[in-house]
Amino acid sequence: MSVTIGLDIGGTNINGGVVDGNGAILAQGRRDTPALDPAAIIQVAASLTRELSADHAIDAVGVACAAFIDRSGSTVYFSPNLAWRDEPLRQRLGSALDLPVTIENDANAAAWGEFRFGAAAEASHMVMLTVGTGIGGGVVVDDVLMHGAFGVAAELGHMRVVPGGIRCGCGNRGCWEMYASGTALVREARELVVSGSPLAARLVELCGGDPAALRGPDVTRAAVEGDPAAVELLADLGVWIGEGLASVAAILDPELFVLGGGVSEAGALLIDPALAAFRRQLTGRGYRPEARFALATLGNDAGMIGAADLAARAYA
Repeated sequence: MSVTIGLDIGGTNINGGVVDGNGAILAQGRRDTPALDPAAIIQVAASLTRELSADHAIDAVGVACAAFIDRSGSTVYFSPNLAWRDEPLRQRLGSALDLPVTIENDANAAAWGEFRFGAAAEASHMVMLTVGTGIGGGVVVDDVLMHGAFGVAAELGHMRVVPGGIRCGCGNRGCWEMYASGTALVREARELVVSGSPLAARLVELCGGDPAALRGPDVTRAAVEGDPAAVELLADLGVWIGEGLASVAAILDPELFVLGGGVSEAGALLIDPALAAFRRQLTGRGYRPEARFALATLGNDAGMIGAADLAARAYA
């Protein structure tokens, strides 16, 4: 059975794991990411890989990273959180390790992990939406991970849903992730606290009266406790998610949507309003098969596991 290493390189941490052919993690480690130094990122990633390889015979390494990656999987065009611009990552990391390397966008890798070993293991057509600080997406069609002509497909968070809307970090206005992400949830919750509304009493308590200190998990905690304002904030977020997914369904017609990322931890408080909004906006509703919704099962390890499996398949 093939044994590979998956690396999930983020702006803060590099998470690595030894993964077998069944998606099981045999060993795991973490390093801080020297995000502003491209050469140092490779050095740290190589060091972690060597450490993880000490007790295992490794066939290949798969890398997941938040970046635009060319279709061949060799060059990072651009990463918003790492100092990579036209970085020949596959060649440089492969030379440092003397091992074959594959590179994949982190949301694509997470989608593949869920497709192979998680919530979508029984599906052939699926879309994964990672709802965190922003929105990431990954699409599998007929058991094949979709990359597009240039390798940058499935950037679902940057669909424009509100012309002239809120400015996004990508530079455009009205992107879906500005309304359907953890960032959006926190923005709305802080505005409620600032308003002085008595409805925000529990949120004020959780942030000690400082709106800037309020975080997404605080809103989720309040909602789970039954706080009406927090429940409403999550429901509003769910509506944005569901309506956006109805548009995605009109284009891709998946059998399954998998929701992951930190915000998905709210469970039914998010899923139920998202599903209701999806059904209201679905083209041909009532006269067509309807995609199912499911929560991701692999958690923060999905990208690492997916990257490792993609490497195993590439070099089988």
